[in-house]
Amino acid sequence: MRRIISCINLLCSTVLLSTVAIIVSFFDNKGSGAHLVGRFWAGFHLKVSGIKVVIKGLEHLKSPPYVFMCNHQSSLDIYTLQAFLPYSFKWIAKRQLFRLPFIGWAMGRTGYISIDREKPREALKAMEEAANKIRNGMNIVIFPEGTRSVDGMLLPFKKGGFTLALRAMVPIVPIGIYGTSRLQPKGSFIPKEKGVIYIHIGEPIILEDMDRSSKTRVMNDVRVHIERLMACQGN
Repeated sequence: MRRIISCINLLCSTVLLSTVAIIVSFFDNKGSGAHLVGRFWAGFHLKVSGIKVVIKGLEHLKSPPYVFMCNHQSSLDIYTLQAFLPYSFKWIAKRQLFRLPFIGWAMGRTGYISIDREKPREALKAMEEAANKIRNGMNIVIFPEGTRSVDGMLLPFKKGGFTLALRAMVPIVPIGIYGTSRLQPKGSFIPKEKGVIYIHIGEPIILEDMDRSSKTRVMNDVRVHIERLMACQGN
């Protein structure tokens, strides 16, 4: 019964609150109002699904803007970060998601960053526009693996997010999430059971005095940090 209620809630709240976010976006150029709508949507879904979230490391966040980079094991990662990261932010997402009814329309209206991986020139242009927005104060969240991991192990990182971070030259904040893959494995539309999700936020990685030739070193550094944060689990 809980899963049925969770499914109905997700479908109805997505349609309703996506519409609200679209309307709000016409009166809010910065997107902070629409982000609050999205935060409520995500938090309400977690609550209805019987999921508690424990977040640690908020004391490391002092001087945004940031590029947040997190491991990706489940669709729940999106709801969890949307509801519990304490800053307004945008997602970088593949273009196909912007074609989805309601949620995709809201993403487009509220300034989420669309990347077309099949068209490198357009992707590069989108990256440059995103870098300018970040330098002007916008936070973003990236899953550097590019897709969800099935077995919980970190997949190879894509370079695009690190190219963007080095263009914007703002700190990268590593994040480790634990518990989402157990509650909602890849391929599941809603959580299978109640439980607790842990978010561990690491110290910002400063990119000052680095250039694009440092990309591999930055990727390796971020990977090490995320692996350590994932290993913290419930501690």
